[in-house]
Amino acid sequence: MKSIVILTIIVTIGCIMAAGCVAQPKKDPNITVTPTITFSPFNNTTIANGTFNATNGTNVTKLQGPLRVSISNFNANLSVIIDNQTAGLVTAGKPLDLMIDEGDHSVKVCVGAICEQDRVTIVFAKKSFVDFGDRLKKSVEFPEPTARIIDYYRNGDGVAVSVEFINPTSATLFMSAEIRVGYSYISDRTGQRVGESTRGHAYADVPAGRRITETLDLGFADGSAYMFDPPSLGAITTS
Repeated sequence: MKSIVILTIIVTIGCIMAAGCVAQPKKDPNITVTPTITFSPFNNTTIANGTFNATNGTNVTKLQGPLRVSISNFNANLSVIIDNQTAGLVTAGKPLDLMIDEGDHSVKVCVGAICEQDRVTIVFAKKSFVDFGDRLKKSVEFPEPTARIIDYYRNGDGVAVSVEFINPTSATLFMSAEIRVGYSYISDRTGQRVGESTRGHAYADVPAGRRITETLDLGFADGSAYMFDPPSLGAITTS
C-alpha cells in the first residue's frame, strides 16, 4: 500500500515538472520589437546628359541638342547671340556649332545696329540649323563702313561728284573718301589738247546705321572743250 502511494506521488511530481518545461513565457508589454531592414534606400542614378532622380523620376539637368548657325557667303565676322548671351563667332563659309539645352531659344546676329533674329526649338539628338545669309544680304547691303559714288555731272569748269557714306556699325563715324577724275581740255596757252587729272576729298559725320550723301566739286584747269572720265573712288578712312 505504501509503495502505491509513493509511486503516485512520484508520477504527479514528474507531470508537474514536465508541464513547467514546455510552458510559453508571457510577453512583456513594454518590450518593442524592431524589424530588420532587408533592402537599401533609393539613390540618384546618373544618366547621360543629366541626373535622373530614381525616387520621383525628375530630370534634374536638361538634355541638349546640336545647333548650327551660319551666314552662307555673307562677308562678315559676326557674334552669335543665344537668348541675349554671346555664344561665339560665325564667319562666311565657317558656321558655328553649339550644344544647346532642349526647348525654344532665340538666335540673333547683328551687323552694327541692324540685327536678324530667329527662333529655334532644340530637341535632344536632333540637329537644328539657322542660316542668316540671305536675310543679311537683303537688310545689310554693306557689312563694313564704306563709301560709293552714286552720281556725277558737269558743273561749270569742273565736275560735281555725289558720294554716299554708309555706316552699318553701332557708333557714329567720321568718314572721308578720296575722289579722282581724269580729264582733257584745249589749253588756252598752246591751243593743244592736254591730259590732266583732279582729285579731292569728301567728308561726312555718319550716325550709326545711317547713310549720308555729300557732293564734292572738283575744278578743271583753264581751257576749253573739256572731256572727263567717270570719277573713281580712292582711299576711304573712318574714325
